[in-house]
Amino acid sequence: MKIICIGRNYVEHARELNNDVPSEPVFFLKPDTCLLPKGRAFYLPEFSKDIHHEIEMVYKVCKEGKHIAEEFAMRYVDQISVGLDFTARDVQQGQKEKGLPWEPAKAFDNSSPVGEFIPLSALKNPKEINFRLDVNSVSTQVASSTLMIFPIEKIISHVSKYITLKKGDLIYTGTPSGVGQVKPGDILDCFLEEEKKLSVEIK
Repeated sequence: MKIICIGRNYVEHARELNNDVPSEPVFFLKPDTCLLPKGRAFYLPEFSKDIHHEIEMVYKVCKEGKHIAEEFAMRYVDQISVGLDFTARDVQQGQKEKGLPWEPAKAFDNSSPVGEFIPLSALKNPKEINFRLDVNSVSTQVASSTLMIFPIEKIISHVSKYITLKKGDLIYTGTPSGVGQVKPGDILDCFLEEEKKLSVEIK
């Protein structure tokens, strides 16, 4: 099982980090050691002084596929949730300045908590999915799937040109604007269509 992450998939988030808006999906991989066991707190790592929260919609792959056409893409995912892509922003900036990969800033242990999955068929409108992150009961990231630069169909088609998708893989679809630093004692609550799917305490 692998975690496929899409970067810079919301215009305002790209702008808030002074990044160019991409012309095709930007993706990177995370190992399964990035998952946070259910109910566990997230402990800030010693190697960073600036860990940021990034909420994302997460799709679960339901069957193997390669070179998937966009019109058939939704046959390959059947569940959705929300998750967090914790990012060591100071480490990431250092990697970017040196032209090095992002893995030290993105792929560290427990950096990708994911919430309870629901069937895509349970959504009222799969073309307009609302989600948000509350930090200490204050909404900090609020978005809709309609704001994505690249919809899930395009993401699946693009990634599957390079990497075979397998059952159980997770696709993190990018974060909207409003990212920010977390600190010990913070409670992060992640909502999908007003239903809380994930809650993480920072320690």
